[in-house]
Amino acid sequence: MASLEWNAALILDFPVMDEVHEEFVTLLAQVEAAGDEQLCALWDALIAHTQHHFDQEDRWMQTTGFATSNCHSQQHKVVLAVMREGAVKGGQGDLGSIRHMAGELGPWFSHHAQNMDAALALHMRRAGFDPITGTVLTPEALPDELITGCGGACGSAEKAAEATV
Repeated sequence: MASLEWNAALILDFPVMDEVHEEFVTLLAQVEAAGDEQLCALWDALIAHTQHHFDQEDRWMQTTGFATSNCHSQQHKVVLAVMREGAVKGGQGDLGSIRHMAGELGPWFSHHAQNMDAALALHMRRAGFDPITGTVLTPEALPDELITGCGGACGSAEKAAEATV
Protein backbone atom coordinates (compact mmCIF):
# COMPACT_ATOMS: atom_id res chain seq x y z
CA MET A 1 0.00 0.00 0.00
CA ALA A 2 1.24 3.48 -0.89
CA SER A 3 2.32 5.71 1.99
CA LEU A 4 0.51 8.59 0.30
CA GLU A 5 -2.44 8.84 -2.05
CA TRP A 6 -3.59 11.94 -3.90
CA ASN A 7 -6.50 13.47 -2.00
CA ALA A 8 -8.35 16.75 -1.55
CA ALA A 9 -6.23 17.72 1.46
CA LEU A 10 -3.22 18.03 -0.86
CA ILE A 11 -4.92 20.44 -3.28
CA LEU A 12 -3.61 23.95 -2.65
CA ASP A 13 -5.66 25.87 -5.23
CA PHE A 14 -2.51 26.73 -7.16
CA PRO A 15 -2.91 24.57 -10.30
CA VAL A 16 0.72 24.43 -11.44
CA MET A 17 1.83 23.39 -7.95
CA ASP A 18 -1.05 20.95 -7.59
CA GLU A 19 -0.14 19.23 -10.88
CA VAL A 20 3.48 18.78 -9.84
CA HIS A 21 2.43 17.50 -6.43
CA GLU A 22 0.06 14.98 -7.99
CA GLU A 23 2.89 13.76 -10.25
CA PHE A 24 5.11 13.38 -7.17
CA VAL A 25 2.46 11.27 -5.42
CA THR A 26 2.10 9.08 -8.51
CA LEU A 27 5.85 8.56 -8.86
CA LEU A 28 6.22 7.78 -5.16
CA ALA A 29 3.47 5.16 -5.45
CA GLN A 30 5.31 3.60 -8.40
CA VAL A 31 8.49 3.39 -6.32
CA GLU A 32 6.64 1.79 -3.44
CA ALA A 33 5.02 -0.78 -5.74
CA ALA A 34 8.18 -1.54 -7.72
CA GLY A 35 9.88 -4.88 -7.87
CA ASP A 36 13.57 -5.04 -7.05
CA GLU A 37 14.59 -4.89 -10.70
CA GLN A 38 12.83 -1.54 -11.31
CA LEU A 39 13.30 0.07 -7.90
CA CYS A 40 16.52 2.00 -8.50
CA ALA A 41 15.40 3.36 -11.89
CA LEU A 42 12.07 4.52 -10.47
CA TRP A 43 13.81 6.05 -7.44
CA ASP A 44 16.13 7.94 -9.81
CA ALA A 45 13.08 9.19 -11.76
CA LEU A 46 11.51 10.35 -8.49
CA ILE A 47 14.72 12.19 -7.56
CA ALA A 48 14.83 13.92 -10.98
CA HIS A 49 11.18 14.93 -10.64
CA THR A 50 11.71 16.15 -7.08
CA GLN A 51 14.78 18.19 -8.11
CA HIS A 52 12.74 19.93 -10.81
CA HIS A 53 9.78 20.34 -8.43
CA PHE A 54 11.88 21.89 -5.65
CA ASP A 55 13.88 24.08 -8.06
CA GLN A 56 10.60 25.44 -9.40
CA GLU A 57 9.27 26.26 -5.92
CA ASP A 58 12.61 27.80 -4.94
CA ARG A 59 12.50 30.07 -8.02
CA TRP A 60 8.95 31.10 -7.11
CA MET A 61 10.05 31.90 -3.58
CA GLN A 62 12.98 34.01 -4.76
CA THR A 63 10.72 35.91 -7.17
CA THR A 64 8.16 36.64 -4.46
CA GLY A 65 10.41 37.80 -1.64
CA PHE A 66 11.95 34.84 0.14
CA ALA A 67 15.54 34.85 1.35
CA THR A 68 17.59 32.12 -0.33
CA SER A 69 18.25 30.64 3.11
CA ASN A 70 14.59 30.34 4.13
CA CYS A 71 13.73 27.12 5.93
CA HIS A 72 11.38 25.92 3.17
CA SER A 73 14.23 25.91 0.64
CA GLN A 74 16.58 24.39 3.20
CA GLN A 75 14.15 21.53 3.74
CA HIS A 76 14.14 20.93 -0.01
CA LYS A 77 17.94 20.64 0.00
CA VAL A 78 17.98 18.22 2.92
CA VAL A 79 15.30 15.95 1.46
CA LEU A 80 17.06 15.80 -1.91
CA ALA A 81 20.37 14.98 -0.20
CA VAL A 82 18.74 12.12 1.69
CA MET A 83 17.06 10.84 -1.47
CA ARG A 84 20.41 10.90 -3.28
CA GLU A 85 21.98 9.00 -0.41
CA GLY A 86 19.27 6.38 -0.90
CA ALA A 87 20.18 6.15 -4.58
CA VAL A 88 23.82 5.48 -3.67
CA LYS A 89 22.80 2.79 -1.20
CA GLY A 90 20.43 1.28 -3.74
CA GLY A 91 23.23 1.20 -6.30
CA GLN A 92 25.27 -0.76 -3.77
CA GLY A 93 22.48 -3.31 -3.47
CA ASP A 94 20.79 -1.92 -0.34
CA LEU A 95 17.25 -1.74 -1.71
CA GLY A 96 15.82 -1.77 1.81
CA SER A 97 17.11 1.78 2.34
CA ILE A 98 15.17 3.04 -0.67
CA ARG A 99 12.04 1.22 0.42
CA HIS A 100 12.34 2.65 3.94
CA MET A 101 12.92 6.18 2.59
CA ALA A 102 9.97 5.88 0.23
CA GLY A 103 7.73 4.88 3.13
CA GLU A 104 8.88 7.91 5.13
CA LEU A 105 8.62 10.28 2.17
CA GLY A 106 4.83 9.98 1.91
CA PRO A 107 4.00 11.28 5.41
CA TRP A 108 6.75 13.91 5.15
CA PHE A 109 5.41 15.17 1.82
CA SER A 110 1.85 15.35 3.09
CA HIS A 111 2.94 17.49 6.02
CA HIS A 112 5.24 19.63 3.85
CA ALA A 113 2.54 20.27 1.25
CA GLN A 114 -0.19 21.05 3.77
CA ASN A 115 2.02 23.46 5.69
CA MET A 116 4.96 24.97 3.87
CA ASP A 117 3.58 24.67 0.34
CA ALA A 118 0.11 25.79 1.41
CA ALA A 119 1.62 28.94 2.91
CA LEU A 120 3.66 29.51 -0.25
CA ALA A 121 0.57 29.06 -2.45
CA LEU A 122 -1.37 31.56 -0.33
CA HIS A 123 1.52 34.03 -0.50
CA MET A 124 1.74 33.70 -4.29
CA ARG A 125 -2.02 34.11 -4.75
CA ARG A 126 -1.97 37.27 -2.61
CA ALA A 127 0.87 38.67 -4.70
CA GLY A 128 -0.94 37.80 -7.93
CA PHE A 129 2.03 35.67 -8.94
CA ASP A 130 1.74 34.03 -12.35
CA PRO A 131 3.92 30.88 -12.20
CA ILE A 132 3.98 30.55 -15.99
CA THR A 133 5.35 34.01 -16.76
CA GLY A 134 6.97 34.73 -13.40
CA THR A 135 5.07 38.02 -13.23
CA VAL A 136 3.95 39.49 -9.93
CA LEU A 137 0.70 41.34 -10.61
CA THR A 138 0.40 42.87 -7.14
CA PRO A 139 3.96 43.82 -6.16
CA GLU A 140 2.68 45.96 -3.30
CA ALA A 141 1.57 42.71 -1.64
CA LEU A 142 5.17 41.47 -1.48
CA PRO A 143 6.97 41.76 1.85
CA ASP A 144 9.21 44.73 2.59
CA GLU A 145 11.85 42.36 3.99
CA LEU A 146 12.92 38.98 2.67
CA ILE A 147 10.99 36.09 4.19
CA THR A 148 13.25 33.80 6.20
CA GLY A 149 10.54 31.61 7.72
CA CYS A 150 9.04 28.37 6.49
CA GLY A 151 6.06 29.57 4.52
CA GLY A 152 4.66 32.45 2.59
CA ALA A 153 3.50 34.38 5.60
CA CYS A 154 5.50 33.02 8.50
CA GLY A 155 8.64 35.07 8.20
CA SER A 156 7.66 36.75 11.43
CA ALA A 157 5.04 36.28 14.12
CA GLU A 158 3.25 39.37 12.84
CA LYS A 159 3.05 38.03 9.29
CA ALA A 160 1.92 34.63 10.54
CA ALA A 161 -0.93 36.34 12.40
CA GLU A 162 -1.87 38.26 9.24
CA ALA A 163 -2.04 35.01 7.28
CA THR A 164 -4.72 33.63 9.54
CA VAL A 165 -7.01 36.64 9.08
